[in-house]
Amino acid sequence: MAPPPQRTKRKPVPRHRPRGDNSRARPEPREDGPQRIAKLLARAGIASRRDVERMIAEGRIALNGEKLATPATLLTDLSGVTVDGKPVRPAAATRLFRFYKPQGTITAARDPAGRATIYDRLPPGLPRVMPVGRLDFMTEGLLLLTNDGELKRKLELPRTAVVRQYRARAFGHVTQAQLDRLAEGITIEGIHYGSIIANLERRTSRNFWIELSLTEGKNREVRRVLAHLGLQVSRLIRTAYGPLSLDGLEPCDADEVPQVDLDAFRAALK
Repeated sequence: MAPPPQRTKRKPVPRHRPRGDNSRARPEPREDGPQRIAKLLARAGIASRRDVERMIAEGRIALNGEKLATPATLLTDLSGVTVDGKPVRPAAATRLFRFYKPQGTITAARDPAGRATIYDRLPPGLPRVMPVGRLDFMTEGLLLLTNDGELKRKLELPRTAVVRQYRARAFGHVTQAQLDRLAEGITIEGIHYGSIIANLERRTSRNFWIELSLTEGKNREVRRVLAHLGLQVSRLIRTAYGPLSLDGLEPCDADEVPQVDLDAFRAALK
């Protein structure tokens, strides 16, 4: 059996420094002026913008007792807004956490099949948080959590091109030349996957360890791309998301990203 990847011993988590799309975005209201209610509720951690829009369509959100008809309603704050009849608390300061998601958990609040969720494994004392993106059931490693739905959305958007880094242990045979071609992108069964930078890290008697960097979050992307190359992934670990790494965390550990690092990360997204 191949040895697990090297892991640093427990130590104080170092401060992370952000690394340094030109896609056109629809202009939004000024940050110091009225904002769409969907954006304000997302920032308050109620739900993502898309989920807020669905909740409005379901008649679950009201302003001064009147059900809202559109998520485009502009407000300066959430005074008088209720969700399911309950007043919305003012948005708390934005917080971001690193969490080492263990294998065998789903990235959701609940599972109809009764499987363990990340919320079953979070340490006590965390505020209400939402995951940034997803890691599939058997993938482990860095999962960012935030109480700010707007930050969650921005970190997930393809146009922000935040780099995700992984280490994969895979059985089979592959050459570096084959991995290099992934940088051009690849289409598998009608689904296009963007550029992936992949490097052979080391080889054991029966397995390869491969390092991968990508800027998308498509479902099971790494596993599907490597399977297309004839490799069977037996372990997959996300090691970094943007400037934040897994360093210093053990499975089920979580810690808060320092405010100075959070501010730098957010600034780099603009």
